[in-house]
Amino acid sequence: MKIRVSPLVQDALNSDVPVVALETTIVAHGMPVPTNLETALAVEAIIRENGAVPAAVGLIDGEIVCGLAEAELDRLAHAEHVVKAQERDFARAARDGSSGAATVGATLLVASRCGITVHVTGGIGGVAPDAASNLDISADLPAIARYPCITVAAGPKAFMDTAGTLEYLETLGVPVAVWQANEFPWFYSTSSGIPVEWRVDTAEEVAEVFRADQDLRGPCGMFLAVPLPEDRALDPALTRSAIDIAMARMHERGITGKAATPFLLATIFEVTEGASLRANVELIKHNAEVGARVAVALAQAR
Repeated sequence: MKIRVSPLVQDALNSDVPVVALETTIVAHGMPVPTNLETALAVEAIIRENGAVPAAVGLIDGEIVCGLAEAELDRLAHAEHVVKAQERDFARAARDGSSGAATVGATLLVASRCGITVHVTGGIGGVAPDAASNLDISADLPAIARYPCITVAAGPKAFMDTAGTLEYLETLGVPVAVWQANEFPWFYSTSSGIPVEWRVDTAEEVAEVFRADQDLRGPCGMFLAVPLPEDRALDPALTRSAIDIAMARMHERGITGKAATPFLLATIFEVTEGASLRANVELIKHNAEVGARVAVALAQAR
């Protein structure tokens, strides 16, 4: 299938200017209006300020786009019926002429096809708390392993099984680094309390190891977890309480599948009186800064 790459992104790729891929479910399904569009545009501005070119990925009237224009982001932010497109959904959604937001996995697919090696998001999907009974494991994880791209995020979304997600990434052979910290982050909160083997303090170290890994194993992915600074993070007790309430409500109402994440995010927002959304905005901005720095380091190494 053909991918429409924006002229700005294509020019950057042709000129070896660093590019950062951005998923768009955070625009269409992860945040309320108008915060969703405001955050998307702020993230793009941060990436530009740090020397890279943003490339938001989505589906517009059946066309896969790498480098959505502001008007196209606005459309995804405000439309009532936007497909949440995983990798497996792209061909069918394109045939149907649908417009859709790209998940982490779908964004990585497009990034790899276009030659983009850094991808920024807020949080990834992971191993669900009840995965032992229903095998609910996000398609994000094998995509992170499969595609030659560094995914930069604040860990899995807070309601996922963080320890289980790390175990699954290890099984898939994904190198996992944590940015300037010794413990893995917990999305809204700075630390999950889980110690990590690999701490990185510079973008150059990330770039060096990623390039060496590509040379050794061939095309494969890497995950860089970025903790939210403490002055912008939620208290872990508040995060735990909000998650417990949201999970209980989800089970009571029998909500599953793609509807689960938007429901949980909305409930956590309600329980925390908006504090979770503020933390979510801060973490995606922080991830964008770090991701752009990594993309620049990769470009300089080339």
